[in-house]
Amino acid sequence: MARIKNRILSAAELQSFGDELDALRARVAADVGARDARYIRRIVAAVRWTGVTGRALLFLGAFVHSVLVPAWIVGTICLALSKILDNMELGHNVMHGQYDWMGDPKLHGQTYEWDIVATGDAWRKTHNFQHHTYTNVRGMDDDIGYGLLRIFPEQRWRPFYLMQPVIAVFFMLLFQWGVAIQDLRIGRWFAGKMKTAELRRNFRPVGRKMARQLIKDYIVFPLLAGPFFLPVLLGNLVANGMRNIWTFVIIFCGHFTADAEVFPKETIRDETRGHWYLRQLRGSSNIAGGKLLNVLSGNLSHQIEHHFYPDLPANRYAAMAVEVKQICARYGQHYNTGSLPRQFGQVIWRIVRHAFPSRVRMPRMSEKALQGG
Repeated sequence: MARIKNRILSAAELQSFGDELDALRARVAADVGARDARYIRRIVAAVRWTGVTGRALLFLGAFVHSVLVPAWIVGTICLALSKILDNMELGHNVMHGQYDWMGDPKLHGQTYEWDIVATGDAWRKTHNFQHHTYTNVRGMDDDIGYGLLRIFPEQRWRPFYLMQPVIAVFFMLLFQWGVAIQDLRIGRWFAGKMKTAELRRNFRPVGRKMARQLIKDYIVFPLLAGPFFLPVLLGNLVANGMRNIWTFVIIFCGHFTADAEVFPKETIRDETRGHWYLRQLRGSSNIAGGKLLNVLSGNLSHQIEHHFYPDLPANRYAAMAVEVKQICARYGQHYNTGSLPRQFGQVIWRIVRHAFPSRVRMPRMSEKALQGG
């Protein structure tokens, strides 16, 4: 696949590049206010009412057999929509502190808890801190393949990766569970580098969250349907699966397309603000679409802008993207975007291709630029 050529920037150009992106951030941050508060409260309401509607239709189908199939289908879709909105546009963005300025304790980034088996505290550590600080830096960003997949040729190949096309399918279906155990570093335990007592201690809060979610979705709500608990249980199972698949697709399209790059640890040594923006840009991919895609993806359809400005309200990214793209063009930097089928097709190609031995054919332009400047 053709290598994207980015212009190597001088130190002065890197400084100017970073200054322009900082200035854009400052202008938008100064304008954040009432309309952003209205937006997120509408999302809260949408999560609540799509969830209520979905569960009500599942119960209706269970008790009124004449509408069982259509009620189950529509109910499951509504419940999945609620879970997707809660995961992507509400939970993910709130936990980034995008709405801390509102002073609403229910929307505070450090205390918010979402409707998946992963704990908010673990996510704030592995995602907000590690991933956003060390985006695509090998050995520092655990999101590179999530410890299961070889996505880039720079990752060392092992025979285990021959199974990764199959592993990737299961990971997609069970994505929330993979996120939940990511910070446990179970691989260290298997390798004898972590004691069982430490793993057990670290697992306790995760286990409690898993138990709450399992009880809610697969015991409490199904039992409320009495003898018709199976359709309700199945509806919850499918809704969670739909949310898992969608989240996997959006996140992988934002990080692992053909043009996305990874970097060695020395890249971040003495990293300037301009270097940081450049690394975020070259490790990210956008998904071209409309307003519906933006909302359902938590505006991670604008992954570049999210990596630039993770604590700004995500509903601002679409407008910011226009200027970000112009800035990148002025400095000769590739702005990675494409349709959802195109981007996910590239992700699938990476997963399949790098399951087999592969190597970097030539140095990435970005590594030279980021280290030299």
